Amino acid sequence: GITARLEPVEGIHEGGRLMVKGPNVMLGYLNADSPGTLAPPEGGWHDTGDIVAIEDGFVSIRGRARRFAKLGGEMVSLAAVESMISGLWPGFNHVVVALPDLRKGEQLVLVTEKPDADKKALQDEAKLQGFPELWMPKALLVTRAIPVLGNGKIDYGATRELAITMRPLL
Repeated sequence: GITARLEPVEGIHEGGRLMVKGPNVMLGYLNADSPGTLAPPEGGWHDTGDIVAIEDGFVSIRGRARRFAKLGGEMVSLAAVESMISGLWPGFNHVVVALPDLRKGEQLVLVTEKPDADKKALQDEAKLQGFPELWMPKALLVTRAIPVLGNGKIDYGATRELAITMRPLL
């Protein structure tokens, strides 16, 4: 069997980072500095990289840890914001990225393929759905095409870099 535990994550009040341990969990990562040797997970606990909640024995995945942003001490799910935006403007790709912000640590920026994306419409929809103002992108950047990987999935790293290069235009 597998044993699971949650590591607390500052700013996430329900759930935490999923750690697993057991005989069927990987033995470790290959050590780049010493080919052929494994670097086992610390204490045998493997960090899945997932933020989850465990309720009544059921695991609910909230998202990947790297797809959260820390804004003013609160962790914000970028996927949750993207889902709300996709409901407002279906048929277009939208990615929310976190960029450095001197006041709050990070700020959210929406990169979208919707040519006439409107910040006011986004704010109205967010309010209607009960999203906190803190979760709203501070800027909207329109692009013809959001970068994708060879498998067709969104390339979040390249999209973040695109937002950084477009940011001076704000």
